[in-house]
Amino acid sequence: MLVIMRKGSTEKECDAVEEQIQRMGYTPLPVSGENRTAICVTGNKGPVEAAFLNQMPGVLECIPVTKPYKLVSREVHPEDTTVLVGGHSIGGATTTFIAGPCSVETESRTLAVAQKVKEAGAHIFRAGAYKPRTSPYSFQGLGEEGLLTLKRVRDEIGLPVVSEVIDTSLAEKVAEHVDILQVGARNMQNFALLTKLGELKHPVLLKRGIAATLEEWLMAAEYLLAAGNPNVILCERGVRTFNNHSRNTLDLNVVPLARKMTHLPVLVDPSHGVGQRDRVRPLARAALASGAHGLMMEVHTHPDTAYSDAHQTIHVETFAGIVKDASILSQLDPLFSES
Repeated sequence: MLVIMRKGSTEKECDAVEEQIQRMGYTPLPVSGENRTAICVTGNKGPVEAAFLNQMPGVLECIPVTKPYKLVSREVHPEDTTVLVGGHSIGGATTTFIAGPCSVETESRTLAVAQKVKEAGAHIFRAGAYKPRTSPYSFQGLGEEGLLTLKRVRDEIGLPVVSEVIDTSLAEKVAEHVDILQVGARNMQNFALLTKLGELKHPVLLKRGIAATLEEWLMAAEYLLAAGNPNVILCERGVRTFNNHSRNTLDLNVVPLARKMTHLPVLVDPSHGVGQRDRVRPLARAALASGAHGLMMEVHTHPDTAYSDAHQTIHVETFAGIVKDASILSQLDPLFSES
């Protein structure tokens, strides 16, 4: 349930409503908005009796929330959320480009790639210091050494950085060195990790799980918001299906639907979505045409020698072409209409 307060309601009246919600056995969560003050009732497993709340001073109305995810829904938060990272706003009318290698490599190579992707139009640099891999024999990342390199990218190249967190014990250490904490597909339903990252309140990029439904994805985001972190970015990266012609099936059907159901920014990762570099650019165009707020891609100056995911890593020149594609697509208003 969402308790809508009257315009001009006092702090004392809002506090009284929150205290009453707690006495009812639920958890109140204030929801900021441009045109209203609201308090979301969470923790209920069924309908909430609204009669007493409706009569309290300052309360305008009580609105049932029909979705199991509350804080991420447009019922609770109708306006689009934007996440500010290093002076760049993710969401809204801005198209965001996140680019870089799959993993942090040598310091010199990583800095060189970062400089080139910045020149080509990247707003944020991506690279993994810790890499959860299917095989225990695959490259697992450089760990803390990689984090120090990412800090140099931020400080010297001037790009905000995003990197994956794979364990609750590493969350605070990674947060010290990067601007966005990534939750990978394998960890989308690692609820202990989600709760920890929610408490940190650092911007989080939440990738969709390899077989997750839209509702499961949004419920994972709900964990982050319920723990107190409103700075959440969703990322579609392909799901596992019956096909054998690509690494995953990039589900672009989900993009306009997710934008309709949630206020959070929605990005697309076409690199993991197809797994082959020759198809990344066409799928990047399609992702933007479907309404994605931006793209996250694996980009390198020498993609054939990338430490990991070389087969799906595109060249910086290809990335520059995608940035130009986006400029053209942004002029075609009907493609981005939500009607």
